[in-house]
Amino acid sequence: MRTRPLGSQGLVASEIGLGCMNLTMSYGARGEVDGAALIAHAVDLGVTMFDTAELYGPYTNEELVGRALREARDHVVIATKFGFAIAEARGRPTGVNSRPEHIKAVCDASLRRLGVEFIDLFYQHRVDPEVPIEDVAGAVGELVAAGKVRHFGLSEAGPGTIRRAHAVFPVSALQTEYSLWSREAEASVLPVCRELGIGFVAYSPLGRGFLADGARTLGETDYRRSLPRWQGEALNHNRSLFERLADIARGKGCTPAQLALAWLLHQGEDVFAIPGTTKPHRLEENVAAASVALAAADLAAIDEILPAGAAQGDRYDAAGAALLSR
Repeated sequence: MRTRPLGSQGLVASEIGLGCMNLTMSYGARGEVDGAALIAHAVDLGVTMFDTAELYGPYTNEELVGRALREARDHVVIATKFGFAIAEARGRPTGVNSRPEHIKAVCDASLRRLGVEFIDLFYQHRVDPEVPIEDVAGAVGELVAAGKVRHFGLSEAGPGTIRRAHAVFPVSALQTEYSLWSREAEASVLPVCRELGIGFVAYSPLGRGFLADGARTLGETDYRRSLPRWQGEALNHNRSLFERLADIARGKGCTPAQLALAWLLHQGEDVFAIPGTTKPHRLEENVAAASVALAAADLAAIDEILPAGAAQGDRYDAAGAALLSR
């Protein structure tokens, strides 16, 4: 697995990381998932970037990641996130909260759960419209000065927010959804990141799994069933796009998921991917995508099938969309 600079502040990470959210929450029942073993296997495969958040679980994901990476701590990048208000009684987010005092409290709690002395990359999970981003950047800057955090990141922030934050304290990475299924970043935040020397970390690089199997294994309790892209005529349209993509993958001797990840890595040296999985064979498949070479003709054929805006349906419901790109 190749490593390269993530942003221009000295952080270095594997070009394919591991999104750990699914190990404790989200897409349907977890079953008998040995998350620690999966993370350890990722380390053995050369993965060095592991993405978690206090929200995932909540809290249990950070504990899992910290335990699983204890022996590899000196060789990995641990990224976690702040920015939600979580009701202790229900363990669910009640809104966003990026007040400086809350950021610092979350940092201390995350350090304890992870069992580490510092957080490599601390993202604001979602922009808080009630707190100036300058105050957020300043608070994280103080955590960096205190040695508790190494690098500052933003997630799903808009161009103006990125510029304002970066002017106060350098932003090392922006994490935003980006895949063949969701290419909005190309016309909005990716150019700003490149102008400012900010690394780009693509979450849901397989379209929440759609680009792996065309939604053929969606369980009845899977929350993706509530998302517009996974419903009705939009789902039928999107499946037809997936089948055409799968034809190209077969011609390349790889899986659709590998083709989608390879395409993403071909978008620039500043683009990283953090696919998530609960299955060892999928982890191996994702990591192997880094070795899939795509010629200009391959990229053109893929772009013809899935240009920006090709997927039908919004990527979030109304509540989720309200938290994006401020």
